Amino acid sequence: MNTAIILAAGRGTRMNAGRNKQYLILKNKPILAHSIGIFQKCNLIDEIIVVINQDEEANCRINVIEKYQFNKVKKLVPGGDERQHSVYNGLMHVNSECDIVLVHDGARPLVTHDVIERCLNELRSCEAVSCGMPIKDTVKIIDENRNVRVTPMRDSVWITQTPQAFKLEILLKAHNHALEEKIICTDDAMLVEQLGINVRMVEGDYENIKITTPDDLIMAESILNYKRKFRK
Repeated sequence: MNTAIILAAGRGTRMNAGRNKQYLILKNKPILAHSIGIFQKCNLIDEIIVVINQDEEANCRINVIEKYQFNKVKKLVPGGDERQHSVYNGLMHVNSECDIVLVHDGARPLVTHDVIERCLNELRSCEAVSCGMPIKDTVKIIDENRNVRVTPMRDSVWITQTPQAFKLEILLKAHNHALEEKIICTDDAMLVEQLGINVRMVEGDYENIKITTPDDLIMAESILNYKRKFRK
């Protein structure tokens, strides 16, 4: 059984919208509704758990889940102080028959079925997968004084995206280890790496952007307009 945990518990302070960016409107519906909708329509996903801010439960249920008839959403779970705590809360509510879990940022509304399928197909030969894309620009690693210390080869540096897919037992083990050791990481792949387990990168999509600032919202709308006009 494949479960998708969609994270929507952030506050989105960089958006400066005065509310959670997940509920901002993108092409006539909330950003979060776009994200959930992709997993709802994907035949490879059996269950969806959405992690939300506790004070937004009614809004999410009425204006997203019920309005768009997302019947694969089985639970709305309150988030935690950190992203990984929110994921852990979601993990505590997966179906007992779940063996594979995908973690996705609700603020990535342009993810595609192809990306989800690539992640799940790759997981057949490993224990942890993250989608992402090779960088286009040269990257510089600097020190505290902004002096360049390392210039990594571009072909070895990827931008990480979501979804990330894991065997459930591996992700639970990684989260429990992080709790015991008081480790905080910025994504679940990093937690799995702490166990010495390899994380396989698969190709995502350059259009699979995370909406963080007002400019990102404009870009996402432009991408959707382009798809509607030229990819019918």
